[in-house]
Amino acid sequence: MLLDTTIPLSRAWNTWSDRPAEMVFLPLGLRLTPVVFSAREGKASLLPAAALRFDAHSPDGAEISCTARHAGSELALGWRRDEPWSVLGTWARGRLAEWGQRFWLSYCISAEDGSEAEWDAEAGAAVITIGTRHLALVCREAPVEVSVHDSPQALAEDFEAHGYWHIGSRGVRGRALGLRFNLEMMPEGALAAAVADSRERAIAAARARLARAEAPAAPRPVQEGPFAGALEAVADVIGWNTVWDPVNRRPYTSVSRLWPLGAFAVWFNDQTYAALMSGLFEPGLAAENFRAALASATPQGNFATIVTSRDAWVDRTQTPMASFMLWLMHLRGAAGPDLLAEAYPALLANHMWWRRERDPDGQGLVSCGTSDVGASLYKGTHFGARNETGMDNSATHDEAVYDPRTRTLSTLDLGLNCALALDAEMLARIAAHLGESARAAELEALAAQTRALIRTRLWDPERRIFANRQRHGGFVRSLSPTSFYPLLCGAADAEQTEALRGHLADPALFAGRYGLPNTARSEPAYADNTYWRGRIWPNVNYMVWQGLRRAGLAAEADALAASSWELFAQNWAAREAGENYSAETGEVRDAPDTDPFYTWGAMLPLMAVGQVMDVTPWAGWEIRHDGTPLRLGPVTSPAGQVLLESAAGRLSLSRGEAGLLETDFRGRLGGITLAPGLFRCRLFPEVPGAAATLTLPGVRPGALIAARLAGAPLTPLTGEALSFDISAAAEGAMLEICHAPDA
Repeated sequence: MLLDTTIPLSRAWNTWSDRPAEMVFLPLGLRLTPVVFSAREGKASLLPAAALRFDAHSPDGAEISCTARHAGSELALGWRRDEPWSVLGTWARGRLAEWGQRFWLSYCISAEDGSEAEWDAEAGAAVITIGTRHLALVCREAPVEVSVHDSPQALAEDFEAHGYWHIGSRGVRGRALGLRFNLEMMPEGALAAAVADSRERAIAAARARLARAEAPAAPRPVQEGPFAGALEAVADVIGWNTVWDPVNRRPYTSVSRLWPLGAFAVWFNDQTYAALMSGLFEPGLAAENFRAALASATPQGNFATIVTSRDAWVDRTQTPMASFMLWLMHLRGAAGPDLLAEAYPALLANHMWWRRERDPDGQGLVSCGTSDVGASLYKGTHFGARNETGMDNSATHDEAVYDPRTRTLSTLDLGLNCALALDAEMLARIAAHLGESARAAELEALAAQTRALIRTRLWDPERRIFANRQRHGGFVRSLSPTSFYPLLCGAADAEQTEALRGHLADPALFAGRYGLPNTARSEPAYADNTYWRGRIWPNVNYMVWQGLRRAGLAAEADALAASSWELFAQNWAAREAGENYSAETGEVRDAPDTDPFYTWGAMLPLMAVGQVMDVTPWAGWEIRHDGTPLRLGPVTSPAGQVLLESAAGRLSLSRGEAGLLETDFRGRLGGITLAPGLFRCRLFPEVPGAAATLTLPGVRPGALIAARLAGAPLTPLTGEALSFDISAAAEGAMLEICHAPDA
């Protein structure tokens, strides 16, 4: 009876289908489909993605809103779920291009297995029965008409064939039941659906849900204060792009609801980025996304670049960033030990595949290629090989030559090799965490070896910058922001890092109001403004931002995060999260080759979230506080789902109703550990010597075992909770507080 039993009940109602305004109860395959009809144009629509403006969408589907556009008219549609078995739908008309009497909104109720729906006029409810389960749908106002059809599409076709005057499709029982409203008689309205184990209980539950129409949903992730709206933006992009894969029977966050790539499409790196971002809210969804990426593993050892319902690019892969994403998820608390243990063998095999298959002359550095396996599009071509960087038409590939003998490009790709070094480093951490100390040492040695080769072989001493080069020749002239990736993998020495700082500020290279075009501004290819030639890419900005932070270039990292947020917010006002952006105007839609609602577009606001609170391999869990009022959360952290707030200059961290931390310290708290009986962090004060205290609200003073600041003992302050004066904290001072764990 149950179609899909793997979906948590808390997410069973959601916008799973390829019609984003449609609400689906996935375990039973029940669908509530809005259908609109314009009499002026004689056209009906089931509201595909292109007909919607994507407004709010919590990752778990608890709160959803969108603006539907059809024939020049607009209406607001919404869904809200405050408990697992029922859902509330609402509508409100906006701008109309015709008399509301002639613009119709219908809700079509149907089941994937073909079970018939029945209209019970006496009860004022539509009911579908599947096995022992019953779905009931009730409306605030009775529909003008109830019609029967074979499918939601047939309802739309009926409108187009006969208009709204037609009564020939009236009925009370059929495979699809249409509840028809018009926007003159019902300019706004509500309906509720509920599932129960009897018809009567389902109708009663639906009525009860309709009666509490204004009941609030679960707390929505919010970010107020610095970078206000960034956390919501990440949540909305993840929420809207999370769909159901009908072929493999699994949920996953797609690259975009707008791309017609088949019944499903999984780009390897994109899927791991989606896992990272969904982990901010739904660790379960994060694991599902990461497993969707792992599913592309091949017997050869690599992950396929992309797998769709139409093709599988098994002859090539993408830059090995997945281990970095997984370790970030683990540090945040969004990836449990089971996922680490499950993913590690495949990630390790992929890493070794790179070194075995893409280093044809044993230099220790790799090139892009396309192996002689599979039958995928572009296999055995120059274009297919450069797909492995993801930067398909980048000018950095213009000087590369495809060698059919080695099946690789002639160039050593800088970004790829930096990713390989980082991959070895992250795999070493995962191996150590899983208790494989010998393998961890081997991987760390590989990482160090690759870093050294990048530092020496891919550093152009004439231009004083890292660049691609021919395997047996000179440097490629074109540059991209991957010139900064040696910061991310730790390959750049102090002198090189300083040179990179200067290049970052050079307006002939990458500086500008909108930072990091994917071609240097002085190059001819920059003017192309086509895909990877001149445009700004969110995933690249994110990686450079991480590298700047790792290298200690805090001011540069802050500036990049701020300009990236400005770029994103400019377009988010129109609810667009671009696949890429113009480096001149910051626009998404100035070029025809960019998707306007792409999942990795949310990596720009992800950076803004991280400017307030983040978890990294190099700084641990960190929080920044300058006294500005703020609110961030609920968001996943090493201490669980937490809420960070600041008011009147005092910062508080809480988990549910439990207070975890309070302080008026201004600056950065890094390397935070919050565990039973232990609080530890490093303090980086904004103004050394400024008065500040720190309190652990749930801990009594008498529970103290020991407290130290920079190794010196601390005496608690008088009060009901354990509190300390931390005014003496110098840059990087370690604060450690040990107490009875049950206090």
